[in-house]
Amino acid sequence: MGSSAEKASEKKIVICISGLAGSGKSTVARRIAEHYGLRYCSGGEALKNVAAEMGYETAERGWWETSGGMNFLEKRLDNPDLDRHVDEKMLEWAGEGNVVLDSWTMPWLLRDGFKIWLEASENVRAQRVARRDGIGVEEALRLIREREGKTKEIYRRLYGFRLGEDFEPFQVILDVNNLDQEEVFKALCLIIDNMVLKKSQPSV
Repeated sequence: MGSSAEKASEKKIVICISGLAGSGKSTVARRIAEHYGLRYCSGGEALKNVAAEMGYETAERGWWETSGGMNFLEKRLDNPDLDRHVDEKMLEWAGEGNVVLDSWTMPWLLRDGFKIWLEASENVRAQRVARRDGIGVEEALRLIREREGKTKEIYRRLYGFRLGEDFEPFQVILDVNNLDQEEVFKALCLIIDNMVLKKSQPSV
């Protein structure tokens, strides 16, 4: 960790990791932040804090796929300011630098930063969500389709991009269908070392 973290701290690094539910983005984003000595900021956690302030019980594992999480999605569809305020805060954190952003919106809203998309098929993601939440694969598939449909509509209305369909902002798209968490982490470390940190070193 030492030398990579030292290199990362020499420059204001902004890394954004995105991917649909079950792609493993939050898990690997936390590990990347820890590995490079960067701050971890999650758009999903920030939205859950908003939900908690509104009286939702958000502590349950896999909360977004629960009835409460789905209900909060409906509230967000009706009130775009809920998302807009969170995204403004995420942009502030990005401006401070030395951060890993776990976010669905930042790749489109940030002008700068290194943006990574984790690509996984719907079936693979459903299997991972089912294991995580202790539910059946069919139920997980139904829930992620419902959640993603509403989430995509929120962002289409707010910002005009199509989540999971528009990949223009990303410097890297990593297919994680056949990779486990450790393999994804190691692949991203190689990418960041070679494409982010080397850029910050003076040419010789």
